[in-house]
This record gives sequence, structure tokens and C-alpha cells, in this order.
Amino acid sequence: MDVVELLPRLSLLRFPVGQAYLWRDGDEMTLIDAGPAGYGARIAEAARAAGRVRRVVLTHFHEDHAGGAQEVAALTGAEVVAHTVEAPVVRGEVPGPPPVFEDWERPLHENAVRLLPRGGFARPAQVTEVVDGDVLDFGGGARVVHAPGHTDGSVALHLAAHGVLFTGDAVAVSPVDGGVLLGVFNLDRDRAVASFGRLADLDTEVACFGHGDPVTARAGDVLRASAWSYGATG
Repeated sequence: MDVVELLPRLSLLRFPVGQAYLWRDGDEMTLIDAGPAGYGARIAEAARAAGRVRRVVLTHFHEDHAGGAQEVAALTGAEVVAHTVEAPVVRGEVPGPPPVFEDWERPLHENAVRLLPRGGFARPAQVTEVVDGDVLDFGGGARVVHAPGHTDGSVALHLAAHGVLFTGDAVAVSPVDGGVLLGVFNLDRDRAVASFGRLADLDTEVACFGHGDPVTARAGDVLRASAWSYGATG
């Protein structure tokens, strides 16, 4: 796991597949996504230098984002937070629906799966459920933005006071040319495009994605240009 400081309050945690983020308010930390299973101790150690992990907010249930949530919660006492649609999957009560792959996405997905730990992962028994428009107590007020399409309960988090947006996998960055694009492996592409448009309409200076380097300046302009190329509107 690599740790990259993006802003004085914000660090990126990079894993073999995907990434998570740590946001700091004083000595209290919020983890946005938790990476795959097996990294909980390293995440807790990275956070310990600055404070305690108060909560883990999951943008969606996929293993590369939720796999480490229970590990972090067990080590730190953190609350696990997810959209109400996603929570039963996060808790392991029901299976999550698989993506509807486009043909070109299949080899990408197969390669990603090879990099993930085998054998499943522990599920948190307690999950705090949120819905669109809820405001979480960090970052000056982090608004939950329901962004379905990648999964039914995917969410983004918008820290309007700081101009920071965490998109989860609703938006991504191409590993080929570094361009911002619609996230891949979606359950419903049309809904994903509509969600992209909604996120692009937010006032954003810094955009943090589940995959790919963040955009750290004028991110709203970058998101809008990409979203419009898909025919998305806010």
C-alpha cells in the first residue's frame, strides 16, 4: 500500500487494485472506501500518526472498496457507513448483483480479479445506512450523493466547503492516457451516465476517484467536459 498526500487534510491510499482516501479533521479521520481485504492493519497504522479513524464510508460494495472495512472497524472501532440499498450486501445478507460487462471490459475485469486476495473477506455486522442528501459530520459537512449505475447503491461524497468530491467508481481515469471517463464494470450504463452528469454539475476543485490519479485543480471543468462527451446532463 502506498500513501500519497494530496492536500494537508487528504491522503490517497493506493492498493494493487483501486484506492481509498483518508480525510483528517483535527485528530479525527474518515476513511472513504477501505481497499481489498488484508490491508486493515496498514490502513490503521497510516491513520494512527494523525489520529483515530472515526468512520469508514463505502462508496459501494465491490471487494476492492469494501473488502477491508471490517478489518479497519475491528482495529479502530470505526463506524461503517453505506447507502441503504448497499448495506445488506456489505453486511453479507444478500449477494450483490454482477456487472453487465461490455465485451472489451471482460479482460480488464479478469486481470483485476487476479490481483485481489482469494477466499473472500469478513463482513461488518453493523452498517450505518444513509441516503441521498444526508450530510455526514466531516469535512465541513460531507453530502451523500446517490450515484447509481455502477451499482444500485453507489454514492459519491461532496465536501462543498473544500471543493472536494469523492466519486467512487462512478468516474475513473484511463490508465492509457490519463483522461477522465465513465467508470467501468457497470450494472446499468444508462443510469451510470446520468449519475456522471449529476456529479459533473457539482462545484468541484478536487475530484478523487476509485481508480486513477485525482484531478487536483478545476476538476469540475474536467468532469463536465467528459460527462458531456457521453451525452450526460446534470
